[in-house]
Amino acid sequence: MSIIGQAAPDFSMEAVEKGSFKQVSLKDYEGKWLVLFFYPLDFTFVCPTEILAFSQAVDQFKNLNAELLGVSVDSKFTHLAWTEKPQAEGGIAGLEYPLASDLSKQVATRYNVLAPGGVALRGLFIVDPKGIIQHATVNNLAVGRSVDETLRVLQAFQYVAEHGEVCPAGWEPGSATMKADWDGSKEYFKSASA
Repeated sequence: MSIIGQAAPDFSMEAVEKGSFKQVSLKDYEGKWLVLFFYPLDFTFVCPTEILAFSQAVDQFKNLNAELLGVSVDSKFTHLAWTEKPQAEGGIAGLEYPLASDLSKQVATRYNVLAPGGVALRGLFIVDPKGIIQHATVNNLAVGRSVDETLRVLQAFQYVAEHGEVCPAGWEPGSATMKADWDGSKEYFKSASA
């Protein structure tokens, strides 16, 4: 069963951020957009490419009132070791957002991304400021996600929340939107077919 449009499953986990341990919970993100993403394991191959790509875009997310939180089934100590290892050696030193430890695998289970092998699939969830899941994507282990697509989708849901219109396929900020009713949508279709 899909959790889109539902309240995000609650969580409280230990996390590592900039060399320190801290507790993170869903409540910490009330009033903000949250990009919550799961990844399989620390010290692997595709994972650091995603984690660092999101880190390089952290200011773009913050400018959109959005926070990032990465989650895996590793311990907080493994997270700490990985965040202290230089990037040239496969580490993620300099990470700009927290990595949470779902050692119990309960959070991955609640978000329905726990793979049969006991690691999390590449699940990504956009949670709105009211705690409702607006978007989810889940990739199998071998393929990473796109930061640019995540930013695009985040902005689309923010536009919908603010303006009440809907975003057609491939919508980019500044592009035409449409009214969510039969008659109103014809205005968009007329301009799109011209």
